[in-house]
Amino acid sequence: MAAGLGFIEFTTGDILTAASANGYLASQTVMVFASSAARASAIASPQEGMISFLKDTDTMQFYTGAAWSNVDTGASPLTTKGDLYTFSTTNARLGVGTNNQVLTADSAEATGLKWAAAASGGMTSIASGSLSGSSLVLSTIAGTYDNLQLVIRDLYGSSNADLRLTVNSVADYDFGQFDNRNGTASNNAYVSQSNFIPNYYNLSPSDNNNSLVINLYDYANTSAFKLIDTQIAYKNVDNVRELTKSWGVAKTTAAVTTVTLALSVGTYSGGTYILYGVN
Repeated sequence: MAAGLGFIEFTTGDILTAASANGYLASQTVMVFASSAARASAIASPQEGMISFLKDTDTMQFYTGAAWSNVDTGASPLTTKGDLYTFSTTNARLGVGTNNQVLTADSAEATGLKWAAAASGGMTSIASGSLSGSSLVLSTIAGTYDNLQLVIRDLYGSSNADLRLTVNSVADYDFGQFDNRNGTASNNAYVSQSNFIPNYYNLSPSDNNNSLVINLYDYANTSAFKLIDTQIAYKNVDNVRELTKSWGVAKTTAAVTTVTLALSVGTYSGGTYILYGVN
């Protein structure tokens, strides 16, 4: 079929030749076909600007010079609650995702978008359980998070005891503490201790309302010492409620894969723990 010849306004007496009929009329009308296969059979060499209608899909298309493309009729492709109006090479429907999914950019998708599970972030529980024995040992910790947080609730032991924190097999820590006993504050400095002591004065074995939070920052890095801080609220050996905040470093550049929280004497009588990976 010949290419369209554009617009013409015929006047009285003009002769309508076959070329004029084809160029001004047949090639520039909306041609109706049963399907794209029927159109391909009828038009061996489509010309840029031709318009056709396909009955099987109720689709209006035009020829770009390289391919048939849908005509934007302004009709919405949306069909379902929550659908999104998007674009690939034409206007397109992105069906609503499932509960709690988030809209995510993805260049591999035709529209550049997809629904997906929310990326992990915040705090992820990676270990939990009950305290028993003389120490809690958390090992083979994956280095996939930014920081670690260990939360311990209702801990107490069989004897008056200090808590001793170590990472990996490190035996060299610099740390300091701020302590408040019955409203009286004191500062305590410790240098080059063989372990990190989160509580300044012995835990009482008679109280189980003690709470401890340990933060280990940038634990997977392999070029710097590991920063630690702890906060504990507990009843001490003198039956006095005490608050202690400790901070310092473990003198190691190795990635931390093991955290141990041991009692200086005796065994844990109770308590639960959760180890979080934090991003």
